[in-house]
Amino acid sequence: MNAESNGGTLVDELTRRGVRMEDPGSVHIGRDVDPGRIAPGTVLHPGCRVTGPSTSIGPDCTLGAEGPVALHNVRLGRGVRIASGSATDAVMLDGASMGPQAQVRAGTLIEEQAGGAHAVGLKQTVLLPFVTLGSLINFCDVLMAGGTSRRHHSEVGSSYIHFNFTPHQDKATPSLIGDVPRGVMLDQPPIFLGGQGGLVGPRRIAFGTVIAAGCICREDVTECGQLVVPAQPQARSRSYDPARFGELGPRIAANYGFIGNLLALRVWYARVRAVFTAGAEYAEACRVGALELLDGAFEERVKRLRQLAAKVGAAPRDRHQRAFAEGWASREDALRAFRSGLEQMPEPGGALGEVLDAADRETPYIEAVRGWPEAARSAGTEWLDGIVASVMDIGTTEDRNHG
Repeated sequence: MNAESNGGTLVDELTRRGVRMEDPGSVHIGRDVDPGRIAPGTVLHPGCRVTGPSTSIGPDCTLGAEGPVALHNVRLGRGVRIASGSATDAVMLDGASMGPQAQVRAGTLIEEQAGGAHAVGLKQTVLLPFVTLGSLINFCDVLMAGGTSRRHHSEVGSSYIHFNFTPHQDKATPSLIGDVPRGVMLDQPPIFLGGQGGLVGPRRIAFGTVIAAGCICREDVTECGQLVVPAQPQARSRSYDPARFGELGPRIAANYGFIGNLLALRVWYARVRAVFTAGAEYAEACRVGALELLDGAFEERVKRLRQLAAKVGAAPRDRHQRAFAEGWASREDALRAFRSGLEQMPEPGGALGEVLDAADRETPYIEAVRGWPEAARSAGTEWLDGIVASVMDIGTTEDRNHG
């Protein structure tokens, strides 16, 4: 159904609202779209397809400047740019951007002034403010933070991949590049992942890390300010049985840590970002969309661990693997109970509560966080660290050390 088969109704209404279309006849607006959720000042270039009842497009977005764009159930903030490609079940906040041939798949959250160049594929990925991806990148199951501004940001070089699928055919492999408790404070040193490289998940990479170009990183980097250079391994072969799992302890711990960071970010959206979006229609739509997305990300990670437990349980190699497989059902129940309990968590107190109580709700989120005193940042980090630690505790010592 194109603009003409709509009888011109939706297109005409958008035009009256101040949405700009150079060639209205080439723009597809689905019948399930609420035109009241597409803001004045948005530019829809020829070839745009906009569908989905949840779609919300904030002011001054530019879509399709370099080719067709297909959007379905996306929430976009102010001034978002997508040159060409597609985005589905995703959220992009103010000033986020994606270059030509983007593929932004379900579960992707791109925060303020973050984004990628051309031919970037994202799925189940969270980019905190300012994170910049080069070209020809595939990121699935990643959370990345770091940097203090658009000029001082975490960056991923071109032709980079996060390896998230194992020979065991599972995806319990999420990687934390930076973290949420410190990353949301916008005061951490950036992380640099050099081009023509890759990260074998699940990994944990500390703030300030530089991974040189051409390096396939297979180890955690837990100390800040490290340089990782490519090794020159001797190629060799050995017997391999994909039905046998090796040491799983660090991998399971990485999954619990990732889930803890997702829940910490969800609490941040529910209790902190809400202060700066109240009454702002398009910003609030993005915040609600992010909460839904993070709930979906939680479900994704739990599902992947459940699948891993089933695979391991089919042929456990030792008592630790058996303990993980047999104990997973109770761990899942505990994770869900903890997730539900976050709804009753009290509002943040101390120095963070004071700055939130005194906050000017008209101040943009980035500007507000940058203006917080150190005591408020420290209190916020401690608060969020507590959420992550609680999730890690659910793993128990037995789960974290099997293998």
